[in-house]
Amino acid sequence: MQRITGIEDVRAGLDALCVADPRLGRVRDLAGDVPLRLTEPGFASLTSIIVSQQVSRASADAIMGRLLTLMDPITPDAVIASDDELFRAAGFSRPKQRTLIAAAEAVRGGLDLIDLCELPAEEAILRLTAVPGIGPWTAEIYLLFAAGHPDVFPARDLALQVSVGHALGLEERPGEQIVAEIAESWAPWRGVASRLFWAYYRHIKGREAAPITQNHKKS
Repeated sequence: MQRITGIEDVRAGLDALCVADPRLGRVRDLAGDVPLRLTEPGFASLTSIIVSQQVSRASADAIMGRLLTLMDPITPDAVIASDDELFRAAGFSRPKQRTLIAAAEAVRGGLDLIDLCELPAEEAILRLTAVPGIGPWTAEIYLLFAAGHPDVFPARDLALQVSVGHALGLEERPGEQIVAEIAESWAPWRGVASRLFWAYYRHIKGREAAPITQNHKKS
């Protein structure tokens, strides 16, 4: 399986997608720059994705910024050693705090976030979602941005649902199942398609909606 490791892989994927589905040519033209969005795998990256769960990009940026002023570097040991006051000061909800602590404990217990990137997507998702509070969306985002997996499309993502519905002229925002079915035709480049539709969301809404990730290799 070819991993997404550089912007040239994104461009190759976009070319292939536009040939396979000509509707995406217009989407690509309007979306403008489609970033690589690749980050170093590890606990800091997973933390930023957990922070992005169920909040806007602006809120996630603010929470992550506060966390970094209170905990730098972000490590499993630092998370486990932190008290409730630190998480409140950073703006964590109780469920988000519990998820981050569970992730820290899982890593200390043997979950290898770097080796996990070499696994097939299905197995990697199963291992990540075994951690309390980590669902498929979080696991899929980690595989996209930390593992460079080429064929993952997080159909649960609200921004992707909005942008796919808008781009394809659907009357209502499609739900997870419909978006997943639509995205099947974009295999084996669904990871690039997700990047394209986040860029298209930025075009139609004027703001960034892709989840934040720490330690970007390249924008």
